[in-house]
Amino acid sequence: MTITSPRNAILLLLLVSFFWGSEFVLIDLAVAILPTHSFNAVRFSIAALSLLPLLWFARENIAPGTWPKLLAAGLLLGFLLFIGFYTQTEGLRYTSVSNAGFITGLNVPLVPVMGYLLFRNRVGKNVWLGIIIATLGLYFLTMGGALTLNRGDLLVLTCAFAFAVHIVLTGRFVDKMPVILLSIIQLFAVAIYSALAAWLSPDPAFYHPEATPVSWPDQLNQPVIIWALLVSALLGTAYAYWAQSACQTVIEPHKVALVFATEPIFAHASAWLFLDEHLGLQGFIGAGMILGGMLISELGDRRRKASMKPLEHTAAVD
Repeated sequence: MTITSPRNAILLLLLVSFFWGSEFVLIDLAVAILPTHSFNAVRFSIAALSLLPLLWFARENIAPGTWPKLLAAGLLLGFLLFIGFYTQTEGLRYTSVSNAGFITGLNVPLVPVMGYLLFRNRVGKNVWLGIIIATLGLYFLTMGGALTLNRGDLLVLTCAFAFAVHIVLTGRFVDKMPVILLSIIQLFAVAIYSALAAWLSPDPAFYHPEATPVSWPDQLNQPVIIWALLVSALLGTAYAYWAQSACQTVIEPHKVALVFATEPIFAHASAWLFLDEHLGLQGFIGAGMILGGMLISELGDRRRKASMKPLEHTAAVD
């Protein structure tokens, strides 16, 4: 399927943001039953397998000498995704869905910071202003009257940094390598890293230590696990990567980033609808400041290069 209309592209990207924001609720319920590493191992295996048919339709040309660099890049990007998705998914066990959604969204203004630190990519003053506003918003959203973050918020904040570095490095790789194959390699890498982490952990692989022991077929057959895996793998990962890659052929990168900034809104809406979570006045102020900071950092300097690249995930839980 080829996307030719900018309007259709924006609608498809809004659907991606909806999937990313809404799946927080399902994953929050799933990781209360299935350990994080095992959940991610199954999820990313399904997602990677789902993208394999695209290789036939895309028919990407792969030069023989690019395979070592392609594998190295895929393994590195996969490791960053592994860190990001583990800390995000594990963080959902200790913080609210709304907080997780908004904090994950900080990866958007963090991209120029990491780009400058890693490669000395310079950005405009408006971008730095957006970063400051978003950081203050994070304080209002997560800290309340205290001066400390809870464990879940810190884990999700680590996820935001991992996703930001992943975006920056992807920008260095994607123009020189076949995009679909690079994405499949990194998704399989996340599945392998997660499976190894589950195997090396002293805790049981398919149930939490404090839970009643259960076999892996019985655990994976639970409806909430099945739905969480299917939605997050097929819609929040496989579809999302295809949609972003296809849509960036017809709309500007800064518009893609702007659409993806709506993900936290969907995360909070789903948390309010299904989990009866409420931010409160201070939380709404913080959330508004984070969104305002993201908009300023993305739209304030139109001359800077794209912070989003094809087949790149910003929320992921994804």
